[in-house]
Order: sequence, then C-alpha cells, then structure tokens
Amino acid sequence: MSDIILTSQEIAQFRSQLAEYSAALEALDNIEDCEGDLEDAAISMAIHVGQSPTTSENWLDGLAKRYRVTLCDETYREDLLRGNIAPIVAHLMELNQCPELLVTPVVIYVLKTGVQPFCEPLEYKKM
Repeated sequence: MSDIILTSQEIAQFRSQLAEYSAALEALDNIEDCEGDLEDAAISMAIHVGQSPTTSENWLDGLAKRYRVTLCDETYREDLLRGNIAPIVAHLMELNQCPELLVTPVVIYVLKTGVQPFCEPLEYKKM
C-alpha cells in the first residue's frame, strides 16, 4: 500500500469540517507538518501521546482496524462515504477509546483507503 499523501486542499477541507475539535485541528497541523504524509504524521502523533508505534508499513492500518466496528457503524457510514468525517470523529472522541490526537488520522485513513473495502470483513461476520 502506497503512502497516503493529503493535499493542502484536502487538509483545508477537513479543517473546515473539524473546526470545533482542537485535537482534530492539531492532528491536521501535524499532517501538514509531515507534508501531508498521513502515516508519518500518525506515527509521530502516537509517540507524542505515549504510544510506541512500530515504524513498519501499515501501522496506521492496524490502529484503524481496532476501531473497525465503530468506524463501520451504519449510523456513520453514509457520512463517511460522502466524505463528511465530523460525525465519526466526534463519536470516536466521545467514546474515548482512541487517543484524541489519533482519531482524525484514523478516520482519514479509512476514508482514503475506501470505506467499503475497510468495512467488508464485518459484512461477512453478519452472514
């Protein structure tokens, strides 16, 4: 999987959606400081919040999978598919399962890699 690089326009769009969440804005600043490289920024933020991420490829993928059930909840999936990340970012922050600083990169990761393929393993479990 190649690195996910956000453009300054994408970062600006997310910034306007997440204007009321200081942790999300801080995360977006970090992503911007890493020249839009989502994985590099997430690893740097994880270290900042006291986690010890591996610098191996797909660390962010593993982190996102921990929250798959929440991220793929029907309540939020439609918004995510439309690129509206504010509701799920707010929900994940309220749940307090994931460090606030890492919520935004996790959600953006799912959006950028594809909501459907990310949520597909859960579809099989329902059958």
